[in-house]
Amino acid sequence: MTVPPSGARGVTRRHALAGMAVAVTVLALLGAGVVTGFGPQLRLDTAVSRAFYAGDARPGWVEALLQVVTAPGLSVVRIVVLLPVVVWLLVRRAWWTAAWVATAALLVGPLTSLLKAAFDRARPQFAGGGAQLSSLSFPSGHSSGVATLVTVALVLAWPLLAPGVRRPVLAAGAVLVLVVGLSRMWLGVHYLTDVLGGWSLGVAWSLGVALAFDALPGGRAALPPRAPLEAAPR
Repeated sequence: MTVPPSGARGVTRRHALAGMAVAVTVLALLGAGVVTGFGPQLRLDTAVSRAFYAGDARPGWVEALLQVVTAPGLSVVRIVVLLPVVVWLLVRRAWWTAAWVATAALLVGPLTSLLKAAFDRARPQFAGGGAQLSSLSFPSGHSSGVATLVTVALVLAWPLLAPGVRRPVLAAGAVLVLVVGLSRMWLGVHYLTDVLGGWSLGVAWSLGVALAFDALPGGRAALPPRAPLEAAPR
C-alpha cells in the first residue's frame, strides 16, 4: 500500500472543496430564483420544459423506456447498487469507508425532501407529467440521487482505477447523470432548474461527506491505491 504525498493529498482536498463550493453556490442561486420568482429563470424553465416534454399522449413503449432511463435516480437503485459494496467493506473491516458510503447514499434522499419542503415549488403541470404527482419539484430527487451515486462511486473507486481507465469511467458517469436528469424533463415532472439543483446538491453532498470522513484518495476512509504491477524477472 502506498499513500499519496501530503502535497498531492492537499491538492485533492482543495479541488474537492472548490467543487463543493461551486455546487453549493449554484444550488443557492437557483433556489433564490425559485423563491423570488426570478422572471428570466422561470421563463427559461417553462420554455425548456415544453421543448423537452415527450407529450401527454406518448406511446406506451416510450413511457416504458423513459421509466427505465430515469430509474438510476431512484433511492432503491442506489441502495441495491451500493449495499453490496458496503457489505464488502464491512467484511474487510474498512469501517470508515463503509460509513461514508452509507451516509452519503442513505441521507441524500431525506436532505432532498427537506429542501423540497423549504422551497415549496410545484411541478410542471403537464397532464401526463407533473400534474399527476402531489410531491414538490425543486430540487429533483432523481437528479440528486444519481449525482450522489456516481460521485460516491468515482471517489471510492478512483484509487483502484488505472490511469488510462479513469477518463472513460468519468465520462460514463457524467453521461448517466446527464441522461437521468434529461429524463425528468422528458417525463414532464421537473423543470431545468430542478434538475440543475439536484445535480448540484448531489455533488455538494457527496463531496462534503467524503471530506468529513476523510474519504478522498490517501485519507483514512479511502481505499488503498492499486498496487503497481511488478516487472517480470529477466
